[in-house]
Formats: sequence, structure tokens, C-alpha cells
Amino acid sequence: MARDVPTSRRAVLLAIFIAFGGFLFGYDMGVISGCLIMPDFIRRFGQEGMDGQYYLSSSRQSIIVSLLSAGTFCGAIAQAFTSDRLGRRGSILFWSAIFTVGVAIQTGTTYSLVQLVIGRYIAGLGVGSLSAIVPLYNGETAPKAIRGTILVIYQVQIISGIFLSYVLELGSHTINNSASWRLPIGLQMVWGIILLSGIFFLPESPRHLLGTGRGNEARKVVAELNGVSEDDSLVIEIVEGLDFAIRAENEGGKATWLECFSTRNALWRRTINGMMLQFIQQLNGQNFYYYYGDTFFQSAGAGLSPYIIQTVLGAVSVFGTLPALYFIEAWGRRKSLLLGAAVQAVCALIVAVVGHTTLAPTGTPTSALTARNRAGGDVVIAFAVFQVFSFGTTWGPTPWVYLGESFPLRVRPKSIALGSATNWFWNFMLSFFSPRIVDRIGPMIMMVFFGMLVFGYIYVYFAIPETKGLTLEEVDELYRSGIPPWRSVGWRPSEKHHHEVHEKGTLDSVEKP
Repeated sequence: MARDVPTSRRAVLLAIFIAFGGFLFGYDMGVISGCLIMPDFIRRFGQEGMDGQYYLSSSRQSIIVSLLSAGTFCGAIAQAFTSDRLGRRGSILFWSAIFTVGVAIQTGTTYSLVQLVIGRYIAGLGVGSLSAIVPLYNGETAPKAIRGTILVIYQVQIISGIFLSYVLELGSHTINNSASWRLPIGLQMVWGIILLSGIFFLPESPRHLLGTGRGNEARKVVAELNGVSEDDSLVIEIVEGLDFAIRAENEGGKATWLECFSTRNALWRRTINGMMLQFIQQLNGQNFYYYYGDTFFQSAGAGLSPYIIQTVLGAVSVFGTLPALYFIEAWGRRKSLLLGAAVQAVCALIVAVVGHTTLAPTGTPTSALTARNRAGGDVVIAFAVFQVFSFGTTWGPTPWVYLGESFPLRVRPKSIALGSATNWFWNFMLSFFSPRIVDRIGPMIMMVFFGMLVFGYIYVYFAIPETKGLTLEEVDELYRSGIPPWRSVGWRPSEKHHHEVHEKGTLDSVEKP
């Protein structure tokens, strides 16, 4: 009988360290929001108006913000090549270095908008790659019992990074020179160096070691991660299972991108589901607040500084993500997504309607705001905060968890890369077009997100099966069974399936010389 895999302290700490890549992304995403309204930043990278005042046009805002997302899209695809050639460990270190270089280019610019956006694109390459490698590395090194939890921790670190960027800008925006934005942007080099320090203690993925013929090294890593000796039966069992899976993957040659959409085991449905969840997640509306919240809240007419409001929003995001550590397992994937879509849709609708009917036009002096304007602004901010909290509890982590547990090993790296690339593509589209749309329709942009959330609820109900507590092999059977997604809660694999999987593993170990 198979032994339960112990959750060693070293394996847990390594998994949490790798999840730090989420902090790196979150900080980078949040830091640009405050920079967009800093006077020195506007003077250096904006345009001079007819009145002699400098301003950042919607087109410049969209270019500055979206070039990071364009880089992340390319990086998410590129890592599929480096993670096989350089290994998971080597790939993490390589892309951490790329990110650090991109941050250095941004920090070193003076008045060049071109240098700034090139630096953001290069940093984006690192962020996008790491966002795809983390679920891959986590799935191959973290103990099975905590893989879902580690991916939630990854999301917690994203939100924590956003929150820290807001806190730092709350203090730095009062500086009357370039340090106001150089300090929060340049601090990202520290995050990159922290990940680079992993070269001293990060082990290579045992699966990659076996796949490249380094069996002795793989056994040593498995033993270390599980806190046992190399000749322990647990190590033998895990290594034999990995070896069998690798040979099964390689039957019929190397997996291709097209295979991710094959009809075998409904791979096409699983890949589409992973991509669609990432697409819907990006158009929930929360990233609009993260990227352009400071600018948006200026027109809400609240008595607080937009920096303070954004900091409160970041704190709410952090606290909203913490319950997900419990709810994603207690509720399951479907219920988390369905409930999250419904609650966020109500919030987006209220923000759109109240904002459109009560907020003063952008640029209205604070002294000219009426009681109705201020009351409307309070409602907008309250429901924006509630929407971000709901996102953190549900749609923030759940699509990433679903992505990490939906694919067989043969196509897993490529399918996860497609899901991550989808996330970053729509992140780019959102960050590029949002300021242009807001210029035209103002708060009614939230109706776009409302419509997407309604669509998301319908899509999850009819297309996303429950995968809580299932192994990769059991997910295969779930999709083969043809059970409707809305009846998949509580589904259990057949005894025949378990018997066949056990027989394959036993047969393989008997045939080994």
C-alpha cells in the first residue's frame, strides 16, 4: 500500500519561497498606479498643456501601464522553452535576472518615455515567465497535500505586493523630486535579487532531473524534500511513479502545442476552460482599480487622498485573500467562482450606475463638489472596496488553482503556458484600453465588467467541473465520464480506475531490471 507523503518543513519553505514570485508581480502591478499622478513623474514623462501645466494623456498612461503586460504575455510563452532547456531552477533564476535588468532600466531613466516603457516591457518578460513557472515548479516539488494551498499563498503574495507598493507611495509621493517615483520603482530590484538568491538553495525539479537522465540527483532531491534517506521506500515509490509518468508522456514523441487541443481525454475542453477562466478573471474589474484606481478615485470626490484610498484598497485585498485559504477547499472550485461572480457583478453594477449619475466630471475642483457628488463618491468607493475583497476571496486564486490541477503531465507545461499567456494578453488589453474608454464613458466602464461577470457565472455553471480533491489521473476520468459540470460536485472516480492505476505502477516496478 502506498504511504502518505509527509509534508516536510524544507519542502513547504521552498514552495513558499517560489510563491514569492507572486509578490514580485503584485508589487510591480501596484506601483505604477501611484506614479501616474506624481507631479515629478508627470513632468518628466507627460506633455505640456496650453496652460503651461504638464499632464499625462490617456494614450501615454495606457502605453506606460500596458507595456509591462505585453512583456508578461511574451514571457509566459517563452518560459515553456526555457523551463525544458534550462530546467525549472535555471529558468526561475534566468527570468529573475531579466526582471531585475528591466527594473534597473526604468529606474535609470530621466526624461525618456521610450526608456521607461522598454524597461517595463523587459521587466514584464520576467514577471510573465515566473507566473507560469511557479505553478509548474510547485506541482513538481511541493507535497501533494499543500499544492492548492501554496497556489493560494501565491495569490496572497500578489495582493501583498500590491499593498506594499501603495504603502510606500503613500509616503514617497510627498517628496518633491524624482525620488518620489524612483524609490518605489527601484525597490523592485531587491525583490529580483531575493529570487536570484535561490541559486544557493533551490533544488532542481526531480521530474526534470529524471527527464534528462539524472536519476541519482533526482533520488537525492526527493529524499531531501521528504526528509527521508535515499534508500527509503517512499523515495523509490515516488521516483518510480515519476519515471513511469515521464515514459508515458513521451510515448508517441514530444508533446506539441496542438496536442493541448486534442480530443483525447477532452484535452481541448480542459485547455479552453483554463484559458477562459484566466480571460474572465482579468475582466472582473479589479485590475482596473489596481492600475488606474488613483486616477479614478480623484473624481470620486472623497475627502481622503487617492493614495490613502488605494492603500485601504490594498489592505482589503490582502484580508480578502486570506479566507480563500479555507474557502477554496471548503466550498470547492465551482462554488467559489459562482459566488464570486454574482457578488462582484452586483458591486460593478452599483459602481457604474451610481458613478454615472452622481459623480462630478473629471477635473472638477473639490470646492465645487455638491453633497450629492460626495455621497455618490462614498458609495462608489465602498462598493469598489467590497468588489476587490470578493475578488480576493474567489476569482483571485481559484483560476490559478484550477489551472494547476487540470492537465495531464504530458501537456501540462504547454497548457499552463497557454493559460498564463491568456491572462497576460487580456491584462495588456485592459491596461491599454481602459483609460481611453474612461475618457469617453467614465464610470460606465464598470458595465463592461458587469457584463463579463454575468457571462463568467454562466460559463462556470455550464462548463467548469469540480476538481477539488482529485489527482491528475482522476481529472482525466472526470472529463472522460461525460458528466455535466453542474452535476460534478461530489463525483468520485470508479474503483476500476484506481485498480488500473495501481496495476500500471506495480507492473512497471516489476519490469524494471
